[in-house]
Amino acid sequence: MAPWALLSPGVLVRTGHTVLTWGITLVLFLHDTALRQWEEQGELFLPLTFLLLVLASLLLYLAVSLMDPGYVNVQPQPQEEIKEEQTAMVPQAIPLRHCRHCLVLQPLRARHCRECRRCVRRFDHHCPWMENCVGERNHPLFVAYLALQLVVLLWGLYLAWSGLHFSQPWGLWLRSSGLLFATFLLLSLFSLAASLLLASHLYLVASNTTTWEFISSHRIAYLRQRSSNPFDRGLTRNLTHFFCGWPSGSWETLWAEGEDEEEEGRSQAV
Repeated sequence: MAPWALLSPGVLVRTGHTVLTWGITLVLFLHDTALRQWEEQGELFLPLTFLLLVLASLLLYLAVSLMDPGYVNVQPQPQEEIKEEQTAMVPQAIPLRHCRHCLVLQPLRARHCRECRRCVRRFDHHCPWMENCVGERNHPLFVAYLALQLVVLLWGLYLAWSGLHFSQPWGLWLRSSGLLFATFLLLSLFSLAASLLLASHLYLVASNTTTWEFISSHRIAYLRQRSSNPFDRGLTRNLTHFFCGWPSGSWETLWAEGEDEEEEGRSQAV
């Protein structure tokens, strides 16, 4: 590995996240928080559980940030396969596009990421904190990471607050608890951000929509001509498909089924 590869944005972001995670954890253990009190009382179950949750959240973060988010295969497909896919799976109103950047045939809901320089299936967004795209393959793990990270942050917020004692004079309190108070403020900010992110992604998952589609629906051809979300199949099926991959099927097929249902609704209304 070249030395300058160690200074790549991905390495720096992941290293910063790891250092910040263990730094905050160390502050919570070194100050007079509930963690210290549990240790002194010989109750090690809760401190060990907190450590395991921190470790699990960090490993989940690394898994999401390092895995393939669902890159579209850059190898050119045989002309017979392309023709069959276009005629059998894709409605003529929505022809598949060739990406002008990486020159691959883009499936429905795929988008080119300029940061990753690849097309990603069911593209949601490029996460700068992960330095990776969130797409078809890692989106469920991303939501699981947000949920676990929020639990850790809220527990850390409680622990930090338990160690803040305001009975001392201001100067003495600032010297003894200034770092812990800064940690409390940082955890408050992170908890708010994680809560908003988790809530927004759960809403999008429940309606089978991506962040990119939600923000840019007016610019996307397969959404512009539809009055409703063509991929929404109800809360239960959306959640089951997202987290379990069932029922399986291509997005082109779902789009075509939604088109048929909408045409039937129009004919019945007439």
